[in-house]
Amino acid sequence: MTSEIIADPELDPTATYAVDPGRARRYATRVVASPTAQTFTRTSPLTGGPIAALPLSTTEDVRRAVAAARAAQTRWAATSFDERRRIMLRFHDLVLAQQVELLDLIQIESGKVRKQAFEEVLDTALAARYYGRTAEAHLKPQRVAGAFPVLTQTQVLHHPKGVVGIVSPWNYPLSLAITDALPALMAGNAVVLRPDQQGSVTALAGIELLREAGLPEGVFQVVLGRGSEAGQAVVDLTDYVCYTGSTPTGRRVAQSAAARLVSFSMELGGKNSVYIADDADLDRAVEGAVRACFSSAGQLCISTERVVVHEAIADEFIPRFVAAVDAMTIGTALEYGYDMGSLVSQDQLDTVTAHVQDATAKGAKILTGGRHRPDLGPYVYEPTVLEGVTSAMTCRDEETFGPLVSVYRVPDDAAAVALVNDTDYGLNSSVWTRDVRRGRQVAARIQTGTVNINEAYAAAWASMGAPMGGMKDSGMGRRHGAEGILKYTEAQTVAAQYLVPIAPALGMSDRAHSKVMTLGLRAMKMMGMK
Repeated sequence: MTSEIIADPELDPTATYAVDPGRARRYATRVVASPTAQTFTRTSPLTGGPIAALPLSTTEDVRRAVAAARAAQTRWAATSFDERRRIMLRFHDLVLAQQVELLDLIQIESGKVRKQAFEEVLDTALAARYYGRTAEAHLKPQRVAGAFPVLTQTQVLHHPKGVVGIVSPWNYPLSLAITDALPALMAGNAVVLRPDQQGSVTALAGIELLREAGLPEGVFQVVLGRGSEAGQAVVDLTDYVCYTGSTPTGRRVAQSAAARLVSFSMELGGKNSVYIADDADLDRAVEGAVRACFSSAGQLCISTERVVVHEAIADEFIPRFVAAVDAMTIGTALEYGYDMGSLVSQDQLDTVTAHVQDATAKGAKILTGGRHRPDLGPYVYEPTVLEGVTSAMTCRDEETFGPLVSVYRVPDDAAAVALVNDTDYGLNSSVWTRDVRRGRQVAARIQTGTVNINEAYAAAWASMGAPMGGMKDSGMGRRHGAEGILKYTEAQTVAAQYLVPIAPALGMSDRAHSKVMTLGLRAMKMMGMK
């Protein structure tokens, strides 16, 4: 997607901006950019009209942001966990209290419906509460077994990395811009964020609430601009990189970070599947599959693009699923009541359209949907279900990232697992069965970072104490849980030795020392020591 360089909106009488220009100016003060910086705007997928004018940061601006963050980080790392916790829990309350404003911005920038915008509010509040209340326990000095009982006393400490660089995408403009930053901040780091330009207003609104909650000035820096300039500079200048986006870009981010021996984590693409077993509760499975496939118009990294159905119930499930999809309400209003909204841009619309046209030209059948709906919004595309998709069709293996799903019939669990795993990706999956034990057995054979049983995606995602991330081409590292905060730290082992060294002592010869050590190791094994 390209940015449109524009003049000051107050001098542009031909446009009506979705965000009040005065409010946009307030947000713009949070962006590290030259006073003479060019400005950019994005159009809202809801109406096609402009959202807000914000400044573009240059590579030099990113350099200044990192320097300011580094200066603030030392003071921030010296604050107590109690103080950081108070800020996080206050932020939790502000997000919930200001949710109407946040929901409007999320919808305006992403095009999703309000109930799915609320998922971002929920996720942000959950992350703030979880890390506010668990960070100290995750990071406190830990006593571990030393080389010898009593004589060696060993601790593991966790120090902040320094300045964490976050490059976040457009599809979850609040959640993915903010929630990766929260554990980084709780670990004592400063953050430099480059949100996608399409989601920048929502990200700035979230950061404003963090400042209102008490986060010190300078600890959270924001730069805006194209990925090739501002995003790359964040990758090149920070002490740790957290990236969410496409797999091809993720490979380039990994190469850049590796060249500097800087650690990184990333959540990338997915080709996710739902498996409907022959004993599934079909009422629940139909409703869950609809959510799995079409939440945020399919523009969700963990949403489903393959519905795998046991052939014993396929003739019953598929018509019911198609009828439920056909009955979905589509709308772009800033209010509750719709099931699906808009794609975010012409680029996303073009991809979905091309995938549907390619599949149908090669023999796939449209069971429902398959049409662009400009009457509802410039980028609205109907939720679409295909059958008869083969490996000759682009949408079989490539990520569509839109409201397009294919159904497949399988004879048993083994065939379902084989089809679910037949992809280069490994992000999320879902299994529907009345027998949860069976579901867990199937889940353990699926090569995805998260598996939901009798739920679309939210059960695993919202389990904040458990790691979330991808296998194979879907990423490296994890967010959430202990891994989601420890990744932002440097582990340090401090071992103190008492009474005797781990070396010959008291005139003992090397040979005698080796014999004593051998006897000691055998004794510790017999005693069951680790």
